[in-house]
Amino acid sequence: MRNLLTVALLLFAVNMGSCQNSSGGQQTNATTSGAVKATVPADEFEKKLTGFGVQLIDVRTPGEFAGGHLNNALNIDIHSSDFEQQLAKLDKSKPVLVYCKAGGRSASAADKMQEMGFTTIYNLDGGIMKWEAAGKPLAGAAANTVYIGMTMEAFTKLVTQKNFVLVDYNAHWCAPCKKMLPVLEALADKKKDKLTMVKIDADENKSLLQLKNITGIPYLELYNEGKLVWKHEGFIEEADLLKETKL
Repeated sequence: MRNLLTVALLLFAVNMGSCQNSSGGQQTNATTSGAVKATVPADEFEKKLTGFGVQLIDVRTPGEFAGGHLNNALNIDIHSSDFEQQLAKLDKSKPVLVYCKAGGRSASAADKMQEMGFTTIYNLDGGIMKWEAAGKPLAGAAANTVYIGMTMEAFTKLVTQKNFVLVDYNAHWCAPCKKMLPVLEALADKKKDKLTMVKIDADENKSLLQLKNITGIPYLELYNEGKLVWKHEGFIEEADLLKETKL
């Protein structure tokens, strides 16, 4: 009887411990699930803009912001020295919608806001480039009425050569672009007898990218005597680049 009582007490203790661990886990899950952070496409992002108390944040530079932005957006440059202080002025209990040019900086900003305790954060997938590609409007007349950068005619002349032309669409704020640049430059130098490399800044040639429907960077194109023979969006390792292009 004494042994049975001991076993019963032990089982009771184990069960109590299991219940307490389960309860603690549920609390942790509840806290985690209570905070929402997601990257959403342009259509869904646009729908969420109509929500109650939404705070729309553009984390690009003031210069980029002036060139065209989403209506009612607040510009807080992620690289400014007071970025966190500016974020702290927002209401952490209300939804925050954040965007940048291509989605990288806004993703970093969303991570920072989550660390700071914001409860609902939505990042625009592909940034303002995807937004415009979806035909959605921007505030700022200059963004839509002025042709910016290289014309298509000039671009065609540039890539119409007898050798291969590798076009690198990039931007100074694009981390993958910076990471890939030394690889591309080394390749161009190694293959200089047949390969010419052309760098095109996405911000300085905005209209060209729109005409070519390029909605994300880094973006690479390979031309041979003016004919497009290969293209790739996003970072790519040198081995894969050589394999796919057969350079």
